[in-house]
Amino acid sequence: MKKITIAIDGYSSTGKSTLAKKLAQTLNYIYVDTGAMYRAVTLYALQQGMISKDTFDSELLIHKLKEVSLDFIFNENLGFAEMYLNGVNVEDEIRSMEVSNFVSKIATVPEVRAKLVQQQQVYGRNKGVVMDGRDIGTVVFPNAELKIFMTASSEVRAQRRYLELIEKGAEVTLEEVLKNVQQRDEMDTNRKDAPLIQAVDAVVVDNSELTREEQFDLIYKLVQERLAI
Repeated sequence: MKKITIAIDGYSSTGKSTLAKKLAQTLNYIYVDTGAMYRAVTLYALQQGMISKDTFDSELLIHKLKEVSLDFIFNENLGFAEMYLNGVNVEDEIRSMEVSNFVSKIATVPEVRAKLVQQQQVYGRNKGVVMDGRDIGTVVFPNAELKIFMTASSEVRAQRRYLELIEKGAEVTLEEVLKNVQQRDEMDTNRKDAPLIQAVDAVVVDNSELTREEQFDLIYKLVQERLAI
């Protein structure tokens, strides 16, 4: 049966991961959350004291990258793979606001991107993969059969992210989350190495006013069209 590569890029908190997981489950494809990989490296840098509000020892991080091992291990109860950093499940830790505040800065380091892109390309070498991130359709899989670029207003995205964090027991304000979303947009789109940009052949989906079901139906139809080619 024909398999394709599905690349989903877009701004933070647009629901890329939720969509990608559902697509992968429906198609029985491999799902790779590249954002989780960058978040795990960020968590490692925080744990090692390499980054803080006032400092960032990028040279030390580059030197220590060989000690960073990332793995996705499937959780049958959840129905998707969770992120493991050096053998430890860090799925919950990497979703914290602390990690969110620094992940875009970590992602600007070319050596970090090179290490993770290489690993990401290995995951997708046999197609049958759904991968979401910032540069999947432009750098990781420029020849993907289907490229989606997801967007929504910063206010809508902040509200979604805020509700997710509150549900997990985090003590944050909507203003903090909105500021984080806007800062990440600025860093993601303006970094020198593989900035967040729309691939010329990507389908743009603004989900500001779409339900998850409406969005999934729209994109699943696109998948079926690509599979029929």
